[in-house]
Amino acid sequence: MSNSSDFLVIGSGIAGLTFALKAARSGTVLLITKRDKKESATFYAQGGIASVLSNDDSFEEHVDDTLEAGAGLCHLEAVKMIVEEGPVKIKELIELGVSFTTDENADGELDLGREAGHSKRRIVHAGDITGREIEEALLSAVAKDSNITVLEDHIAVDLITHSKFVSGGSTAEDTKEDVVWGAYVLDKTSGDITPLLAKATILATGGAGKVYRYTSNPDVSTGDGIAMARRAGAEISNMEFMQFHPTCLYHHNAKSFLISEALRGEGAILKRKDGTPFMADYHPKKELAPRDIVARAIDFEMKKSGDDCVYLDISHQPKEFIEDRFPNIRERCLDFGFDITKEPIPVVPAAHYICGGVKTNLNGETTLKRLYAIGETACTGVHGANRLASNSLLESIVFADKAARHLANLLESDNSDLALPPIPPWRKGTATSSEEAVVISQNWDEIRRFMWNYVGIVRSNKRLARAKSRITLLIEEINEYYWDFTVTSDLVELRNIATVAELIIDSAIARKESRGLHYNIDYPERDDKAFNSDTTILRPTP
Repeated sequence: MSNSSDFLVIGSGIAGLTFALKAARSGTVLLITKRDKKESATFYAQGGIASVLSNDDSFEEHVDDTLEAGAGLCHLEAVKMIVEEGPVKIKELIELGVSFTTDENADGELDLGREAGHSKRRIVHAGDITGREIEEALLSAVAKDSNITVLEDHIAVDLITHSKFVSGGSTAEDTKEDVVWGAYVLDKTSGDITPLLAKATILATGGAGKVYRYTSNPDVSTGDGIAMARRAGAEISNMEFMQFHPTCLYHHNAKSFLISEALRGEGAILKRKDGTPFMADYHPKKELAPRDIVARAIDFEMKKSGDDCVYLDISHQPKEFIEDRFPNIRERCLDFGFDITKEPIPVVPAAHYICGGVKTNLNGETTLKRLYAIGETACTGVHGANRLASNSLLESIVFADKAARHLANLLESDNSDLALPPIPPWRKGTATSSEEAVVISQNWDEIRRFMWNYVGIVRSNKRLARAKSRITLLIEEINEYYWDFTVTSDLVELRNIATVAELIIDSAIARKESRGLHYNIDYPERDDKAFNSDTTILRPTP
């Protein structure tokens, strides 16, 4: 296998796979993923994809719903772009083999669900395993494309930048613009680190939920792309806006099991332990309020009562409807001893989706030349201060397509500018194997605990100051460990979650107001005069 390609894609969720398929029409694609190729947040997505497909809906209404959820920070041009391309992208997925659920009473038309924050039914879904259906269809198509090579069990360690690895400190081509030439990648099986070169590098590594103690995300969600881009000098935006999904199953064995927003869209009611509903006390839309409001309401109720959870009840709906609409959720809940057709189920909020990320334009370009970011890794301006439910999969496929088109034109118009330079091999130096793996697990646990306690659903100046103090000390310790010992996958992920945690803390400290997913009790009001703009973290100080 060649260690160079036209496109290096890091990540195998919906964004990375969609880009690979589109880009393969104009060049060779090498896609790496740090575990099994299907292991991604996409695979576990239950709800669906938001798209305007019914006659009583409109692009304008979908845009308005997105803007309302985003609390003033959405970029209108980006929102309009994904909304208006939604129907075409749904058609493309169907042509690819995705089997969405149809309405038996509407002559085979797509069944459209409703979720919180949406004024109309517009959620295209495949039962309650939409992500799995999409992931498997995309992987099947990728396997058939001879222009795409997939490497499993390969984790990117760092991006290869011209200024750091090629020119010995000077920037590329005697300009102020740095260039990314690929990444140093660890083969988890052999332990070798190899430079994989590319004319363009695409970060599609997903989110960063594992920065928090409780998360709906799979174990792979350690913010790798965001952390690597930060170390390379790319601009990062809006990291204070971590979305906490209001309803994850509360059970000591139910690791990361999400109870879809769609249940509330179909009438599920949030209740206290004594069975009384409470969402009417917090928002006129009750259970269909935006996620940030629902999550804060649950957090407040739990703190007020001292209970470990609240309860979600859909048992008033017909049993047949529940079994047909939510078969996977029902089966999984039965595994843990809960029958959603007969009883309420215990739920708690959990870190779910990072609305911030690597800053991009409408083509997915970052502030570093030839580095692109798509999917949850990117901050495109679509989600603002709070993501509207089921807009994320839509954003991923639209921006993957835009990035692929943009790069195809770039390769076609200026091949002379895209010659790969010589890249030095990875320098191991004097690093040795460590017999102190407990250091990694200890630091990992500490970061996740204080992020949950100090930088969670509700924040304060004092909590953020404590978190900043802790992360500064831990990063020093992790960096010392990193350079002394042989690089492993666990060490790479620890280094990345520490970087992402610091970005979240710094962004939260900078925003002295409450807006969307960022709620600070010392600044409980929204301040449009001072803070109606993105929070941007610039290139690190040398």
